[in-house]
Amino acid sequence: MEKRAIYSNKLLPYLLLVPQMFVVLVFFYWPASQAVYQSFLLEDAFGLRSDFVWFENFEHLLKDPDYWLAVGVTVMFSTAVAALSLSLALLFAVMADRQIKGANAYKTLMIWPYAVAPAVAGVLWLFMFQPSLGVVAQLIKRQGVDWNPLLNGTHAMTLVILAATWKQISYNFLFFLAGLQSIRALSVRQYPRSDISVVRIATVYVGANADLVRGFITTPLERVIASADGIDYMESSSAQSLSTITVHLKLNYDTNDALTQIQAKVAQVRNDLPPEAEAPTIQLETADTQFAAMYLGFSSPDLDQTQITDYLTRVVQPKLSAISGVQRADILGDRTFAMRVWLKPDQMAAHGISPSALREALARNNYLSALGRTKGSMVSVNLIANTDLRTPEEFRQLVVKEQDGVMVRLGDVADVVLGAENYDEDVRFNGETAVFMGVWVLPTANSLDVIRQVREAMPGIQAELPAGMQAGIPYDSTAYIQDAISEVLMTLTETLLIVIVVIFLFLGSLRAVIIPVVAIPISLVGAVFLMLAAGFTVNLLTLLAIVLSVGLVVDDAIVMVENIERHLHEGKRPMQAAREAARELVGPIIAMTITLAAVYAPIGIQGGLTGALFREFAFTLAGAVIVSGVVALTLSPMMGSRLLRAGDTERGFAGWINRRFDNLRHGYTRVLSGSLAYRPVVLALWLIVAAMVVPFYMFSQQELAPAEDQGVVFSIIQAAPNATIEQTKLFARQINAVYKAQPETAGTFELIFPNGGFGGMVTKPWSERTRTAQQLQMEVAGPLSQIPGVRAFPTTPPALPGGGDFPVDLVIASPGEPQQLLEIANQLVGKAFASGLFMFADADLKFDQPQAEVVFDRDKLRSQGVDLSQAGRDLSILLGGDYVNRFSIQGRSYKVIPQIERSERLTPDQLSQIYITGSGDKLVPLSTFATLKMTAEPRELKKFQQLNAVRIQGVIPPPVPLDTALGFLENEARAILPPGFTLDYAGESRQLRTEGGNFLFTFLLSAVLIYLVLAAQFESFRDPFIILAGSVPLAVSGALLFSFLGFTTLNIYSQVGLITLVGLVAKNGILIVQFANHLRESGASKLSAIIEASGTRLRPILMTTAATVVGHFPLVTATGPGAGARNSIGIMLVSGMIIGTLFTLFVLPSIYMLLAANRVAVMAEAPAREVITGQASPEGAAA
Repeated sequence: MEKRAIYSNKLLPYLLLVPQMFVVLVFFYWPASQAVYQSFLLEDAFGLRSDFVWFENFEHLLKDPDYWLAVGVTVMFSTAVAALSLSLALLFAVMADRQIKGANAYKTLMIWPYAVAPAVAGVLWLFMFQPSLGVVAQLIKRQGVDWNPLLNGTHAMTLVILAATWKQISYNFLFFLAGLQSIRALSVRQYPRSDISVVRIATVYVGANADLVRGFITTPLERVIASADGIDYMESSSAQSLSTITVHLKLNYDTNDALTQIQAKVAQVRNDLPPEAEAPTIQLETADTQFAAMYLGFSSPDLDQTQITDYLTRVVQPKLSAISGVQRADILGDRTFAMRVWLKPDQMAAHGISPSALREALARNNYLSALGRTKGSMVSVNLIANTDLRTPEEFRQLVVKEQDGVMVRLGDVADVVLGAENYDEDVRFNGETAVFMGVWVLPTANSLDVIRQVREAMPGIQAELPAGMQAGIPYDSTAYIQDAISEVLMTLTETLLIVIVVIFLFLGSLRAVIIPVVAIPISLVGAVFLMLAAGFTVNLLTLLAIVLSVGLVVDDAIVMVENIERHLHEGKRPMQAAREAARELVGPIIAMTITLAAVYAPIGIQGGLTGALFREFAFTLAGAVIVSGVVALTLSPMMGSRLLRAGDTERGFAGWINRRFDNLRHGYTRVLSGSLAYRPVVLALWLIVAAMVVPFYMFSQQELAPAEDQGVVFSIIQAAPNATIEQTKLFARQINAVYKAQPETAGTFELIFPNGGFGGMVTKPWSERTRTAQQLQMEVAGPLSQIPGVRAFPTTPPALPGGGDFPVDLVIASPGEPQQLLEIANQLVGKAFASGLFMFADADLKFDQPQAEVVFDRDKLRSQGVDLSQAGRDLSILLGGDYVNRFSIQGRSYKVIPQIERSERLTPDQLSQIYITGSGDKLVPLSTFATLKMTAEPRELKKFQQLNAVRIQGVIPPPVPLDTALGFLENEARAILPPGFTLDYAGESRQLRTEGGNFLFTFLLSAVLIYLVLAAQFESFRDPFIILAGSVPLAVSGALLFSFLGFTTLNIYSQVGLITLVGLVAKNGILIVQFANHLRESGASKLSAIIEASGTRLRPILMTTAATVVGHFPLVTATGPGAGARNSIGIMLVSGMIIGTLFTLFVLPSIYMLLAANRVAVMAEAPAREVITGQASPEGAAA
């Protein structure tokens, strides 16, 4: 039995790492940095003073030959110990990570360094290697080596290296093992895990038309299933021979509970269904993605699809299913073996064999017998009998009738061939006939690792393929995930570098830059640690949160550094300056940190798909901000007291930067003083800009998520209702040619049925093309629309999990008949095309399916001695294609299917020549008592929430937002819908209407939460209002201006950007208001306090704004996979911060003058005397 060492708690490996990192930083790096600094000093003989002598000490040292000898010995020792200890530890860790053998030896080796005290260990090592008595020393001498570490320096060095290595192995082993196990356990996904599941109930009723299936299969099943818990909505489709009910479960509902309830409900009505119908099959599917993670294509010029399918079923499918993390490996376009008995009606009539008699003969003579075994006193023998048929020849020899010594065999009245169950599918890969396999990954598995294992297994599978068979990979979804993650990491790198450069340009000192730069990795590591401790996954949204956090976590450190430098500029010592700066900023930094962290709380706790997707995003960002606040209050002041020096801000580049900022500050305070003299004008401007939020928001285009280039363009194909597979294949080749004509095409695929199909193109990697998938969609739309015989329209996959085939999916439901729904649907489709908003629009209800009804004359039927049940059975056997029983080939069972050969059922008129059973088992022509009536019936009958329904589905061009197109259909539908008709939504449209309206509530909740946090921090209700009113409406209005102008849309990403913006711009107000209150408590008037506070905080506000704007600017310019989301959130943050900060610097002081409460000075004597005597300065009067 395999034994593995696995950490059940993900937090443990990282906790093991923290003490080691702390020890290394505090006891190694810090003393080392101090030693380097001391090396440039030369103390006098009494140690009273030190002189900075630059490199004199090094010059003297480098001239000493003993120093170089020591360097060589040290390098050799360090290299040898590091190489040996790391290599052996990694070897042990890899072995333990895979499979532990010799566990006792491992335990002993790993416990020794902990259990044995250093002094005892030293004695043991000396004893073992002692030249005269040591056991190991004696073994070495037997090998001809004169071992003596007491006299031989090389031997002594070897002994020291071995001892040091032995001591290091156990520590390194633990860290390596923890790292290996944590990395492997980390799940990498495209989006955070969300349980979007559907339960699909499919019931086959061979030969039944759509109306019969709806009445006797779909309706009774729907009635009982609807009472199950956890259902969001239910839809159904009743088509020829098939009922499909799709139950959409509520987000993150317990799928096992829902599946159990639905199975019980179906079992209640199983006996009420027609006995000819097959048992309903119930399948649970994950709907967060409608496509498999990978598709494999298999083709061969020598083997037909039936043989390829059988090989895949027997060999390839079990191998892929056995790979860890693979949920299932489905075969698409399969042609499963079946014994096809192609009946000849004329021969059957000539021999007097009725359809029912032939079916009975097949059932009686192809029998699976289980005889058991004999049991004697000493011996037991298993028994079998050849009562079943296995080969086409055995079926041909089956006797179906014997009369007067003449036997009629099955081969006399039918052609028996080993064929396929179904011939109505055609799959092609790059234009060649193929069979596809879809590989689905478990929701809890790391999709990148699973697909990598599938790719690793492919060479072995290809090596065993039959001669001539080829395998390829038409589609791999992990390529998009991997490229998108790589793009986010590239953006992260760019953001880090840009932020560092911006900080340097604002501070002008490398010493000052080190402090906020150090805060970045510490905050990010803390955020990742919290993310892993909470069980979050690495996905596009958590990586986006890390990118955003780079521009956020430096803010607090920048404010701290600037404040320390301000105190140093006033002549204070570094330690005193750091202490006072930290004391001043404890309140503001706590307020800013809690504010920015609290703004994400409503996002993290909201329900629905948005909450499921952004919960990890919100809490990751909040964790990074909280860690950055702790760092700013602890590490940043400590580093500032050591790194920053008085006078540095007045010399060199730093001095030049500071002089420029002084000039800027003086100019700003002059302009601010002038604006405060015209406060009514400023406040009026504030009201106007704030009021623009409403029209900007209302007239901005809305969609659930921006379109993403996922490297694939799909085409949905619709064919004529009476088309055959041959006809549809003919036009599908032209569709494939359109895709192949595009230079960006890497491969094409098709899955064709008689009445339609599905296909598309996989594009080349993003680095090898200039056009996006959306541009290619528009490019191929024209040529596809010109192909005759079919309707083919291109579309791209939905940007978020859980979407459907069409972005626009409007449902009209009514208890009325489908004909009423069809009339309304056709009107809406016509108006959709006339609007110019749609590339394609159609209704899924069509009354164009040709249907030939066999109309019996009941009087004639009775006169011939034929009953209706017998006539129905005979026609079903001849035409239905249902199977009788099964036969075996090499351990697998396949169906036996009798049916009239195709040449005898080319047209409905040929059915009149069919013979069925009459009185006395005589055969009677169908034309004797029946006629054919041609009608047009619906292809499918749809229901939504148990009501008859029609869905208006459409594809929109990339510039048109989903909200605009959907809103147009809603308005038109409401204008023409009669009473009793209702509107509903499915797929991506349902997500937009259910999730899109949550933003205002979330935004207001965030604002209220921030207000309450600030009210508690400032112990005032006025100050938080001043902070928020003076910054938030202005920034939000500035950001919404860009969505109003069409640079982006209002989607879930831009909405998250707006909520983030609230916390960011509020930090500016916190800095100004807190310092103004502090000055007023020191005796300053309201006017002078707000002017001085604004001027003093100008530099940190500009620095943090610049860090945020420039740090997030790569999001605005991002291209490639996943760029749509990054563009949306980046545009909102960058534009909002620029405009919001500009307005805040001038508007907030005016609001402060209007609303701030009068304060009594508590620290200065002069203001106190003014209060006592009633005399005040003019500035005091202005307060």
